[in-house]
Amino acid sequence: MKIWFGQGCSPDFPQGAAVTIGNFDGVHIGHRHILRRLREEAKSRNLPVVVVIFEPQPQEFFAAKSGRPLPYRLSPLRRKLKLLKETGCVDAVWILRFNQAFADMEAQTFISSLLRDTLNTKYLLIGDDFRFGAGRVGDFDLLQKQQDMVTERTPSVITENIRTSSTAVRKALSDGLMDYAKKLLGDYYSLGGRVKHGAKLGRTIGCPTANVQLPNHHYALSGVFVVEVEGQFGKRRGVASFGYNPTVSSNSRQKLEVHIFDFGGDLYGQRIEVRFLHKLRDEVKFDSIDELKQQIWADMDAARNWVCA
Repeated sequence: MKIWFGQGCSPDFPQGAAVTIGNFDGVHIGHRHILRRLREEAKSRNLPVVVVIFEPQPQEFFAAKSGRPLPYRLSPLRRKLKLLKETGCVDAVWILRFNQAFADMEAQTFISSLLRDTLNTKYLLIGDDFRFGAGRVGDFDLLQKQQDMVTERTPSVITENIRTSSTAVRKALSDGLMDYAKKLLGDYYSLGGRVKHGAKLGRTIGCPTANVQLPNHHYALSGVFVVEVEGQFGKRRGVASFGYNPTVSSNSRQKLEVHIFDFGGDLYGQRIEVRFLHKLRDEVKFDSIDELKQQIWADMDAARNWVCA
């Protein structure tokens, strides 16, 4: 899978391309439905499949500009690219930098400059809620009027009477509904990153943790979870805390700390992936370190004893 980053890059598809556009945050089952359909159409036309995504995501850009709290992000860019590759449907990804100049781009310029001149789009497949251009005036009807490309849209994918969307996944995660999030995503929600040095408080209470470095987004998760951790050591069960550690820290940045059961190796600098299987409890600020220690040991026991339904 080829990757281009930024408007200055010039993907070259002389034969044309089959294209889809969106945030693809989480790469949930609705996204995968679009990608499978796009792959089928591309194959019938002998075209490569190109996915166009935005960084930052438009809602993040506008929230930061206005001073509003950042919306939840499901997948940091590295994770999103990994998920797109794993679908087996994508030949190339073009990552467009979403800034004010891009936000001000007229819808017709978006079509002529990006879709037509750069990507040489012959077939375009979009979700039923896709809007683009300054003021979000561009829509399916405008795209369908372009006679040199075929534009189609996919209907929503419904899971348990709910439209499958990144918004639905975010709500499931924030509500601690890990099984429902799994149904929407097609797999357990996971995050990955390198293990960095932390305060090492866990070592002093008999529960050493791996402090996972994550991009500075606003994540939907909060609390203590049963997890599966994958790394150079293979796969192991563990327990993870995701949040702000209010008992021992006043930091405003979310932290992911993982205790891996029956493992004593050195993980510093290694990348690990953490799959969130089940939520045990919400994050709590305890009155003392002793109370925190007792709860951590109870969380470890609960995580060891948890059995997937």
